[in-house]
Amino acid sequence: MFSVFTVYFLAHLAVFPRGCWATNYTFPDDFLLGVATSSYQIEGAWNESGKGENSWDHFTHNNPDTVIDRTNGDIACDSYHKYEEDIELLKNLGVDFYRFSLSWTRIFPTGYPHNINYEGINYYNKILNLLAANNITAMVTLFHWDLPQNLMELGGLTNSRFVTYYTEYARTAFEHFGDRVKYWLTFNEPYQTCMFSYGGTRLAPALGMSGIADYLCGHNLLKAHAAAYHLYNTTYKPKYKGKIAISISAAWIEPNSTGDEAAAERLRQFLYGMHLNPIFSSNGDYSNVVKESIATQSFLEGYKRSRLPEFTQDEINYIKGTYDFMGLNHYTSHLAANSPSTSLQTSYDNDYKATYWFDDSWTMDGSGSARVVPWGFRKLLVWLKNSYNDPEIFVTENGYCDFGDMDDRGRVSYYGQYLEALLDAIYVDNVKVIAYTAWSLMDNFEWNLGYVFKYGLYYVNFTDPERPRIPKSSAYFIKYVYGNRTVVSYDKIL
Repeated sequence: MFSVFTVYFLAHLAVFPRGCWATNYTFPDDFLLGVATSSYQIEGAWNESGKGENSWDHFTHNNPDTVIDRTNGDIACDSYHKYEEDIELLKNLGVDFYRFSLSWTRIFPTGYPHNINYEGINYYNKILNLLAANNITAMVTLFHWDLPQNLMELGGLTNSRFVTYYTEYARTAFEHFGDRVKYWLTFNEPYQTCMFSYGGTRLAPALGMSGIADYLCGHNLLKAHAAAYHLYNTTYKPKYKGKIAISISAAWIEPNSTGDEAAAERLRQFLYGMHLNPIFSSNGDYSNVVKESIATQSFLEGYKRSRLPEFTQDEINYIKGTYDFMGLNHYTSHLAANSPSTSLQTSYDNDYKATYWFDDSWTMDGSGSARVVPWGFRKLLVWLKNSYNDPEIFVTENGYCDFGDMDDRGRVSYYGQYLEALLDAIYVDNVKVIAYTAWSLMDNFEWNLGYVFKYGLYYVNFTDPERPRIPKSSAYFIKYVYGNRTVVSYDKIL
């Protein structure tokens, strides 16, 4: 007899187009499957239980127009009060692990490493204990964009003192939570953290100091990452046997023509190689194409030296090899072409001298903001393998955006196609992918996109004070895939 879930799933699957993918791949026995969230996007309780103000609290309260629906994360999914219900959702999906982030200002309300807020410590202890009780492995992100506002007013990640403050925050997390955390991520998406927040105006603090502040941010971020890695590796790994890494976001960059390969590779190096090379490459520094491009443009603009800070040899040695695996967030792909710039305006965009865009023939996601390009995912995984000495890759985010459809057949199709591309990379290309994370467990606050754009497996009614969670078609699909450890073939199920 079919279970209620199977009947629901088959009824909904029948409306999806046949032939979206034709094969039936099984995950390796030790492969991990999970879902992800982040603290500011789901927790709410922005000023409860001793929590201090962070950069996104400050930014959204003082600049509401920067979010398209003028909303904020004050309540969000109210996971601070509903974490038990959320862990029940995880259990129902059958995940191996749950990736979530800590709110720095729940632990150190001022951001400075003194006067620990034990209400914050107790909150995360309750989550970790309940995950353990349900046999769900914890993956914890130390920094997912919500910087303490006090540190932001000191310059945030452009201030070299950030490295010290961050390291002490990490030490506190390792000390209190290390016995129950198997995987640690130091930073989520260095490119977005620095280029959108310090160089651009899309994300808090929206400094708009492109070509200078973004490079200072990235430079200090890499040093802070290395400091946290060495701290964990030396003091806590021998005791807790966990693993630690950084998570970068990377779209595949496909050359528009054979003559554009150099431009595509230059873009890859600027968009994610800048933060991968110092950690994962054998030379332990920014790539030559990045250093030379910025130095040349800086000279043309009248600077006496490159705007890109230089690592000392000691710093290169300190940062190189600071990983146990490679964390990867991936959503879409782009075409790229060479685009020589004659502008002498200081700008990150002018430094890489290329342009990139979506191919109009590629299927749009449900929001029109990205494209569905599963072969790009496979190409990216192969490029990472070949470029960085075949690391173990932990896919820490992958997801599909729409406007909140319950019958989200586009998301189901996306997951199926991207999971098959991932398995092709494993079985055909021998890429060492060890885990996959769907973004996101539930609809949440999507930064400057507010609550208009949705990635969740579960629908959240943000007009209801109870914030009910309701499974979408994609939740049933992921449950089936994770439970059976295989990517479903439509033709075989129907």
